[in-house]
Amino acid sequence: MPERVIATDAALSLIDHLKNIHGSIFFYQSAGCCDGSAPMCYREEDFRIGNADLLLGIIGGVPFYMHQSQYDYWKHTQLIIDAIPGKGAEFSLDSIEERHFITRSHVLSNDY
Repeated sequence: MPERVIATDAALSLIDHLKNIHGSIFFYQSAGCCDGSAPMCYREEDFRIGNADLLLGIIGGVPFYMHQSQYDYWKHTQLIIDAIPGKGAEFSLDSIEERHFITRSHVLSNDY
């Protein structure tokens, strides 16, 4: 079974950069309210994980969470976290960087 969430080299580089600045961080996959469906990056003390949040995996030494209700829609996919040029989602740590995180995905098949 493949990992539920993976990261590109570009995303891993940005993760390292943000960890060096902010210390302990984590990701939470946005459900589309204010900043679309962007992977949001927070300092550990800035966001509280709830009982209905699932740990999908670890990328670059950083936990990646998603709410159970959203996972029900994404459970047949593998999330691929990437980093591209431009400003990030307003509430995410990458909002003031020259690169930002995006979520790509592909459907898991029976071959996995």
